Order: sequence, then C-alpha cells, then structure tokens
Amino acid sequence: MRVALVNPAWSFEHSIYFGCREPHLPLELGYAKALLERAGHEVLLLDGALMERSNPELADAVAAFAPDMTVLTTAPTYLFWRCAQPELRVPKAFLLALDGRGGLTVAVGPHGSTTPRAALDKLGVDVVVRGECEEIVARLAERPALAPALDDVPSLAFLRDGGMVVTGAPHAGRFTDLPALSWPSAWLQRHHHHHHRYGTEPVGPGAEVEASRGCPYNCSFCAKIDFRDQYRRRDTALILEEIDGLVAAGVRYVYFVDEIFLPRRDLLEALVDRPIEFGVQTRIDLWKPEMLDLLGAAGCVSIEAGVESLTEEGRAALDKKCRMSTDELADRLIHARRTVPFVQANLIAMADDDAGLVTAWREKLLAAGVWANDPVPLYPYPASPDYRRLWGEPDDRAWERAHAHYLGQFDRLSDIQEDEPLPLTELEAACSCR
Repeated sequence: MRVALVNPAWSFEHSIYFGCREPHLPLELGYAKALLERAGHEVLLLDGALMERSNPELADAVAAFAPDMTVLTTAPTYLFWRCAQPELRVPKAFLLALDGRGGLTVAVGPHGSTTPRAALDKLGVDVVVRGECEEIVARLAERPALAPALDDVPSLAFLRDGGMVVTGAPHAGRFTDLPALSWPSAWLQRHHHHHHRYGTEPVGPGAEVEASRGCPYNCSFCAKIDFRDQYRRRDTALILEEIDGLVAAGVRYVYFVDEIFLPRRDLLEALVDRPIEFGVQTRIDLWKPEMLDLLGAAGCVSIEAGVESLTEEGRAALDKKCRMSTDELADRLIHARRTVPFVQANLIAMADDDAGLVTAWREKLLAAGVWANDPVPLYPYPASPDYRRLWGEPDDRAWERAHAHYLGQFDRLSDIQEDEPLPLTELEAACSCR
C-alpha cells in the first residue's frame, strides 16, 4: 500500500494554544513510517514546517504520490497532544486543499481520541484513530484492498448510514520496542530550535526523543485519559540507538517529550559520555539529590518541573499526590540548579493561592537561579479529569464548552498565548459539518 503521512503547516493566530510554535519532529508519524516500511509499504512523510511548505503545497505533493491512504495529525507532534490547540482549522485547510486526492483519509491525534464524532464532522475524514496511532495505522495498511468494512481494526471511529461506528477503546501500544527513528538530514538542519532551552547558547540542531510514554499519576488538569495514559518505558538500547543516530547527523540537543521523565540510572549513566545535551519535564519531588546530580552530569541543561500550587491543599485539590512540603520542593529545585543551567518550577493559577505567597516564593527561587513562572490559568481539556468534574463525559460539543468556559473565566492569558483569542466557532469557520 502507498501511504502518505502528513504533519500540516501549522499556524495559531488568535488561538489559546499553550504549546511551542517552533517546528518539532512529528514523532507519531515517524513511528508509523518505520512500522509501515518494515511491513513493506511505500511511505511519503511530509511536515509543513520542517519542509517549509504550505498546506496547498503539501496537498499537491500527496496527490502526486497517489496514495491509497493519507494520515493527518491534528496536533503538532506527540509533544503537544496533551495541550493541543482546540481548533481544527489547520488540518481542515490541508484536507480542503487535498480535495479528495489522498485515498482513504485518516485523522490521528487527541481530538479524535476524545471526541471522535466531532472530529469526523469537522474534518470530513473517512476514519479517526482513537488513542496512540502508530500501530493502528499499520493495521489499517494491512487490510485487504477489497475489504468491505473497517470493523476488524480496533480503536477506530467512522460514519456508516449516518451513525458513528466505534471499534473499541482508545489504543495504548506496547511502545517499549518501537524502533529507533531517523530523519531526513534537511529536516534536522532546519530544526534550529532547542525546545525549552534557556540560559545557555544553542549550538547545532535540536531534536525530540521519547524515552517513556504516559504517566503513573492522574493530576486533575492533565489531558491524557484517552491517549498516552498508561506509563511505559522504552527499551534503553533503542533510545541510545536513536540518540547516537541523531548525534551522527549533527544534533547536539534533544528534548525528551515524555509526560514525566522519571529517574532512570541506566539511561543517565549511558548519556554521561555522549556528546549530547537534553531537556526534560518531570516532578522534582520524585528525584533524590544524588540522582539530580547524575541528571546534570548526563548532560541535562533544562528541567521543567511541575509544582502547580504552593499550598499542600492546592496540590491535593489537583490530585498531585505530592509528599513534599512547599519548602522541601524549593530546596530540591535549588539543588537541581547546582548542576542544571536552567530549572523552572511550573505554577498554575489556583483560586486559593495567596498572591503574596506566590510572589515571595518566586523571588526566593529567582534569587537562587531557579525560574518560577507567573501562574497560568487552566484549560479544561476534554481528556482531563477537570473536564469530567465540571461536565461529565465529553460529548460532541466538549471543545466548544471548554473553550467558552476558559475565555469567560480569565481576563488575562499567559505570555505564550495570543492577546486576542477568538471563540472556537470563529476559529473553525472552515470546518463545516457534514
């Protein structure tokens, strides 16, 4: 089978999007490509940002390839599935430009995983994959060309006779043995961005790597219920093979996209002698001082640590399951800063957190060289426990409901968001329902 895999040319004007807007490697499509090619399929992988192509140009390239199936992601890389932009206007723009020239159209990503009917209606694709997508995309490609239905492939949603057919729960792959990825040299040379790197001068290309998937915790704000939920560790040998390939291609910095990068002695010891620096996101309360020292020795130059609230009551309300006091968290962050050039404590805007306490705590950390952000407001993503506490299970209007609630609750957004976000209906004006 001929399969096109597409990460569209993203833009985020008037979006509340929390994620970084620089180009990142489309890891989910990279895994799908590796599995498809292993099975003998012919694959075209396109990325609008890393190839510097518009959505019409991407669509023409797909049409020239004449695929039997076109797979499109609805979020810019696995790194941002859990804080994806709510709107689907960019994937829709690509599909409008494709204009039926891509064979079976398949959407993968957080939108179809949590709200499959809404994704089907807005995008007009033939199929959405629910959950982790690489193994399911490979299963779709293995179907006989004349197979009458999709019912034999798990974790799909599609329309039949006006109703939606769902073939099972969102998929969680084995993940541990996914192959080491390699990327076109031109893509890596254009990947100038070192994600979440501050305070040290970037040298050479950057890249993204996945060492683990999912998280053993269930914090109320985290959007992961329908995708990337169950915690799994990738085989260390495969991670090192992938990193060694990136180093050979000139990459000097990698960012681990893991939901939570947990202490892992064998991996860190293996990285000590490799010419690579890296960044992670983690929980500082899970690291002992000795392991933080090893993390710095291994080449870590950036830690994004989720603290969220500065009171034990606030952290309990977020289901953090944190066993450290606020002072202990500060001490551990300051210890990390001794060997890691940039350490950030993430704070969330909590109604009960005292503004004076927040200011004093931030100033204390800043004096020790640790950055603590101005607390940012929460967005109740449909795949988060917070959404379900507010409204129950997500329905076809879940994204609209969450978006209106968010815009109505806050008169000031974070400094990484647009100053004038628009309602979701306006952002998705091109996404007409069937």
